[in-house]
Amino acid sequence: MKEQLLKIQEQAAIEIGSVSSPEDLENFRIQYLGKKGHVTSALKRLGELSAEERPAIGQLANSVKAEISTMLEQARERLKSGAVKKECLDVTLQGREPARGHLHPVEIVNREICDIFVKMGYRIVQGPEVELDYYNFEALNIPQDHPARDMQDTFYISDNVVLRTQTSSMQIRVMEKQKPPVSIIAPGKVYRSDSDVSHTPMFHQVEGLLVDKDVTFSDLKGTLTSFIHQMFGSSTAVRFRPSFFPFTEPSAEVDIQCVICRGKGCRTCGNSGWIEILGSGMVDPAVYGFVDYDPEVYSGFAFGMGIERVAMLKYGIDDIQLFFRNDMRFLRQFY
Repeated sequence: MKEQLLKIQEQAAIEIGSVSSPEDLENFRIQYLGKKGHVTSALKRLGELSAEERPAIGQLANSVKAEISTMLEQARERLKSGAVKKECLDVTLQGREPARGHLHPVEIVNREICDIFVKMGYRIVQGPEVELDYYNFEALNIPQDHPARDMQDTFYISDNVVLRTQTSSMQIRVMEKQKPPVSIIAPGKVYRSDSDVSHTPMFHQVEGLLVDKDVTFSDLKGTLTSFIHQMFGSSTAVRFRPSFFPFTEPSAEVDIQCVICRGKGCRTCGNSGWIEILGSGMVDPAVYGFVDYDPEVYSGFAFGMGIERVAMLKYGIDDIQLFFRNDMRFLRQFY
């Protein structure tokens, strides 16, 4: 009987390896530990043994039962963790192509904007995102007590240091180091304490500046009209509206025909048929005083636009938050 018990344990150790489902596990338990199982049947035969054999064989039988019970528990844990799986390999299936990265839609539009102006002769410049109050405000004709500061919801790091609210600060940094002619664009991140479906605390902006002799408002209109036609198509209607910016005079906001309704009027454009795209104007002579340019000799214009806003109009997106949620269903549309 001893040999029979050891044979049962050995056979159980072999068969437990083929268990691959809860049904297999239950069949194994019944086969070995059920009412008519191998171990139970062996225990029932203990009465056939002599009094001298019974203790040793009984102890062995209980040891075999305990060992098989341990096998059962281990197999059950493997099934729960998914460690036991049926192997299935179809070598004829087509391989999976690894996921590949792609430019973010904001960066796609940023590069397109920069390419258009570079072809016009502009140079790309970049500067610090943590900016001195002097460059972000004061040298742009926005002193401490100027009401225009209320237009900017500014993140202050200290009294004289801010997270830049506009890349216009690069106007002063460049003009300090370079005499005219100057023609630059300054793309980069800017920060304002504002957040809703059309605003975020951090967004991207492109600032443009051109200073030279005999620069007029007509040059500004021609430059921006050409840019808009290259970005949105030559049939896109453009209009300039008088506005106010502290570092340009005169100033103008530039609208384009609504890309959603094509000028018919819809919720996106407030039923006006027009959508604002950027701000612009002739550089205020007061700004030249901070960089030692002679306003009697030189004139120029500046403009600025939010890259997300251009992207929203270009792709027909109505919520700026989509650019920052990293939802792959949204981002895959631009692959």
